[in-house]
Amino acid sequence: MFRTVFSLAVLSATLTAAPRPLPPPTTQIAVFSGGCFWGVDAVFKHVKGVVQVVSGYAGGDTANPTYETVSTGTTGFAESVQITYDPAQVTYDQLLDVFFTVAHDPTQLNRQGPDEGTQYRSAIFYTTPEQHRAAIVKIKALTDQHLYSAPIVTHVARYTRFYEAEEYHQNYLARNLDSPYIVYNDLPKLAHLRERFPALYRP
Repeated sequence: MFRTVFSLAVLSATLTAAPRPLPPPTTQIAVFSGGCFWGVDAVFKHVKGVVQVVSGYAGGDTANPTYETVSTGTTGFAESVQITYDPAQVTYDQLLDVFFTVAHDPTQLNRQGPDEGTQYRSAIFYTTPEQHRAAIVKIKALTDQHLYSAPIVTHVARYTRFYEAEEYHQNYLARNLDSPYIVYNDLPKLAHLRERFPALYRP
């Protein structure tokens, strides 16, 4: 009898106990747009704590965008990168620093260097309320510091979906080091990353 009562008590406590919270994820996602995704992709691939970078399209509403359709500037999508990172090694705030000071020029509206159109706009697609607040705070801080000669035009929007770009766009810089576009526009960004954030730079 005692064993039966004890077993029922244990079973009852097990059933009524609050569920255990899930452990925090070991990685998180950040999504940035800053012109052609080739250079932005390459920059974040050289940041310590970044696990994976995928070039793709974000910010639009239609399904299954392609490079050809996005390039028309009529789809609402922007060339973007989806960054998987380990917050124990690199913070979202540090990723924002790299985005704003190395990966692109946040004062260029609907363009970046030689590339023009809304598909090349500066944008942050936040995946959590914390990322939203961090992006707003960062933009205000950079504005207050007067680091740029023109206003920051980076658009901050909620992340909805991300479509991976075609395979030939992935890891483009590493596979096309001799391309004039890469040499002129993107290799200098890697040099700037190494100089500006030596503690974050990964060869």
